[in-house]
Amino acid sequence: MPQQVAELDRLFQALSDPTRRAVVERLGHGPAATTELARPFAMALPSFLQHLDVLEKAGLVTSQKTGRVRTYTLTPEPLQEAEDWMTKMRTLWERRLDQFDEYVRNLKETES
Repeated sequence: MPQQVAELDRLFQALSDPTRRAVVERLGHGPAATTELARPFAMALPSFLQHLDVLEKAGLVTSQKTGRVRTYTLTPEPLQEAEDWMTKMRTLWERRLDQFDEYVRNLKETES
C-alpha cells in the first residue's frame, strides 16, 4: 500500500504543474519529439527537460531515442489510477454527505 500511495503522490505532483498538464494533453494526440513538445513554452530547453523528467518518473510518459531525436509517448494507465482514486473518494464523500443530510433531517423532525 505505501508504494501505491507514493506512486499516486508522484502522479498528482506531476499533474500539478500547468506546463506538464499541457504536455500530457498534447501527447494525448500522439507521440512527439522533445523539440516539438518544447516549442510552445517560453523556457530554456534544460528547464523543459526537467518537466519531461518529472512526467517520466511519474510513469505518465515514456521516451525513446532514435539517433539524435528523443520521442515521448503518453502512458495513460497512471491517469486511470488517478481517476479510480478520485471516484473512490467521490463515492466516500457522497455517502458521508448523504448520512449528514439524513442526520440533519432527523434532527429537524425531532425538534418539530
